[in-house]
Amino acid sequence: MDDLKYVEKHWYDGEQGQLIDRIEQALLQDGKDPGNLSIDDLAAVDEFHIRGREATAEVTELADIQADEHVLDVGSGIGGPARYLAFTRGCKVTGIDLTAEYCDVANYLAEKVGLSHRVRHEQANALELPFEDESFDVVWTQHISMNIADKDAFFAEMSRVVKPGGKVVVYDPIKGDEHPLAFPVPWSRDGDISFLVNSSETRRTLENLELDITEWQDVSQKSISWFAANAKQPANPNALGLNVLLGEQWRQMAANMVKNLNDGRISIIQVVARKR
Repeated sequence: MDDLKYVEKHWYDGEQGQLIDRIEQALLQDGKDPGNLSIDDLAAVDEFHIRGREATAEVTELADIQADEHVLDVGSGIGGPARYLAFTRGCKVTGIDLTAEYCDVANYLAEKVGLSHRVRHEQANALELPFEDESFDVVWTQHISMNIADKDAFFAEMSRVVKPGGKVVVYDPIKGDEHPLAFPVPWSRDGDISFLVNSSETRRTLENLELDITEWQDVSQKSISWFAANAKQPANPNALGLNVLLGEQWRQMAANMVKNLNDGRISIIQVVARKR
């Protein structure tokens, strides 16, 4: 199995159409009406990055997303951040993800919350974005690069499709010290598809693409606090949450993320860079 298929299989290994059923069953368990949804009803499952909706809102402010901008969300998952951007900022969002089932679910949920006129998703490879040069005002990515070995190609594609003066927005885990990570983590169960680089390498890659870094924030401590707050919540395997996507290993993955953060093995950064 090639790396791309392995990554796709990691994030979804079920039958086509099954994920929507899982989400709707969890919504019912949480007392929600699947036929009458808001973006807030879905936030527990469709923001699957550290700090969830809190992080998306913070990065939106940091990047100063405007209503007249067209945003490309690279690695859009089931579309939570795209829907948040479209709803709160009034902008247009195109999402791409390697996992076809996620794109189908994202489009379905955009329609359910009345945002399909502003949000669309399609299956694509982040290393071969199916768009013309300088097509977007903002190119945005959250917790995707960890699965991509070729960081130069990844960021080069993002830079290629953003307009001059446009923004590249990154919210990602990166390598901390040289100690190996504790696995499993959300993006890799055994390390085979985990490709972290450190802050110096990340900066160098962006700057070599003529991207001027205007914001660079380390939010590792905020992430530790977020995990601590979530650990106090009572476990409910039927409730809407990241267990719907990642299965029973989610709690072990979360525990390992706390360990990796506390030990300095990873850091969490949020970055805004402008294309010259």
